[in-house]
Amino acid sequence: MTGPATRPLLFLDVDGPLNPYAAKPTRRPDGYQTHRMLLASMAEPTRPPWHRRRPLRVWLHPGHGPSLLALPFDLVWATSWTDEANEWISPRLGLPELPVVPWPVPRRDGPGGVFYKTAPLVEWAAGRPFAWVDDDLTDADAAWVRQYHAGPALLHRIDPKLGLRDDDFTALSAWAAALV
Repeated sequence: MTGPATRPLLFLDVDGPLNPYAAKPTRRPDGYQTHRMLLASMAEPTRPPWHRRRPLRVWLHPGHGPSLLALPFDLVWATSWTDEANEWISPRLGLPELPVVPWPVPRRDGPGGVFYKTAPLVEWAAGRPFAWVDDDLTDADAAWVRQYHAGPALLHRIDPKLGLRDDDFTALSAWAAALV
């Protein structure tokens, strides 16, 4: 097994993998709990600070925190929630504060439909093995990673109606075990 200094990275998106936002609004997936969150980034800049949009409905599964921590990865937030993932998501899942990948401003997809997150994640990994769970992954992202990332990588698309499931955790564990 790989040691702590050589563990692969696991880049985590929030919406899709941890929050199955695309599930029917009236049907929370089994095991998930509803949370209402009003992020600072949701403040409308043209209105007074006390006038904000309605809180987000976020579904989180309390078992995901322990399951993520049990994986042989170093966890990193790779989400548009940026630092707010540590404020809103980590405590509800029992995760420690995680490093956060910064995104380019403005966020624009790359040529050929490459997701805006792809190049920054490859740069952050700096050749280190990584897995990435996200609901927006495409073949264009996989091709880009194969071309520009020197180490092993697993791009694991999550259905945003279902979120992370047991078989996803099994696939991540198996991939990490195969790196030995």
